[in-house]
Amino acid sequence: MGIKAGDEIVNVVTGERLVFHRTSADTDGDHVLVEAFVAPGGHVAAAHVHPNQEECFEVVAGRVGFRLGRQEVIAEPGQRILVAPGIAHRFWNPGDEEARFLCEVRPALGFERLLSTMFALARDGKVNRKGMPNKLRLAVIANHHREDVLLPFPPAWMQRTALALGAPFGRLLGFRPTYDGAEPIAAPSQRPALAG
Repeated sequence: MGIKAGDEIVNVVTGERLVFHRTSADTDGDHVLVEAFVAPGGHVAAAHVHPNQEECFEVVAGRVGFRLGRQEVIAEPGQRILVAPGIAHRFWNPGDEEARFLCEVRPALGFERLLSTMFALARDGKVNRKGMPNKLRLAVIANHHREDVLLPFPPAWMQRTALALGAPFGRLLGFRPTYDGAEPIAAPSQRPALAG
């Protein structure tokens, strides 16, 4: 079951609430459109890069801080921020009131699934105070979503190599590339054989 228009997800750690207006299914993979509500002091979990996607933010209410490469911008209602593929970025709410913005990501790729996985992990207390899961779980998720998102540093080839090496260890521990709240008690290789 995938995300549908009207669905809402909440990240209790980062202070973000997202409402999906158009999904990958609605647009045949062309784009995803979400409306974000960010609490004062709320922020995206980490600076990141979309290697193959363009992201466009339009501030509707409040103020939103953006770090785009080395540039920092505080955007007001009506302002649009376009982030080209490959540009490191992050956002946060620098104000005292809830900030609201529209965010369109093109093409959709696995963006929805990545968000729902990270938000569900936060909901279940499986992330640190910044909103990031442990390194082996993150390796499994990030390896699966390497066309959607990378960290700004180290270089992409180095990250992809590290993910390809780290993800199998995470899988052995039972971590999966997606998370809805249900996970196995143990990895398949550690489960007792069923009596015949």
